[in-house]
Amino acid sequence: MPWFKRTKKGIQTPTEEKKDVPKGLWYKSPTGKVVDSEELEKNFYVSPEDGYHVRIGSKEYFEILFDDNKFKELDKGLSSQDTLKFEDKKKYPDRLKEAQDKTGLKDAIRCAVGKSMGSELVVACMDFSFIGGSMGSVVGEKIVRAADYSLKKNIPLLIISKSGGARMMEAALSLMQLAKTSVKLAQLSDASIPYISLCTDPTTGGTTASFAMLGDINIGEPGALIGFAGPRVVRDTTGKELPEGFQTAEFLLEHGFLDFITHRRDLKRKINLYLDLVLNRPLREKIA
Repeated sequence: MPWFKRTKKGIQTPTEEKKDVPKGLWYKSPTGKVVDSEELEKNFYVSPEDGYHVRIGSKEYFEILFDDNKFKELDKGLSSQDTLKFEDKKKYPDRLKEAQDKTGLKDAIRCAVGKSMGSELVVACMDFSFIGGSMGSVVGEKIVRAADYSLKKNIPLLIISKSGGARMMEAALSLMQLAKTSVKLAQLSDASIPYISLCTDPTTGGTTASFAMLGDINIGEPGALIGFAGPRVVRDTTGKELPEGFQTAEFLLEHGFLDFITHRRDLKRKINLYLDLVLNRPLREKIA
């Protein structure tokens, strides 16, 4: 006797009750490798098959860098204003609200302070999911405030860049953030407080033209796209074919724009190793 017997002909389940495979159960890398999502998370969001570093946001970087994921978020409530009354396909306030509702973020950066391998560290991390990680007034202001916190408390600063560049909806106000953040980072340098820049995929436009390349040490993630203008724009402007691997982290390392590239699993250890060396303090290699 069969274990299943249809009592009525046809499919009886209503469409609204049909269940699909849960989204996010598997991840497919650009090279075609398929990875279980849980395995990907355990591997610092890096595909174990091909080493591809999946784009992640501030939530995941804070988990990686802060001990036991404990931190205090700085200036959490800041959000952008529509000073220029900008409108394209949508009004800027509508676009902001849509991005906030979709991501749960106030803007394209989060700043926090906490302990990393036992010592305090201020981290400002950009989120590409919020309007392409674009840099507007809030991004610039939060970086400045994070740097001010570092100055006041004498704590090293790490900025993690992941951005498509300046936010067009804020026009000149957005471009002003390049100078604003650069001046504040110069004050950190004068105070001999270490500033580390981590360039992830992608780091482009105004971020590259300002704080992303001003670190006492500049780090990249494997395969990250790092540049000012996109490859197509550069090619059309110069009229020349670009070298193989142009604007990858590996290309920039070879040409002196980066100090080193690190796998995400080694990020916390290497950042703290560098800080121990430049601050002339005992190495903390064995501290979790």
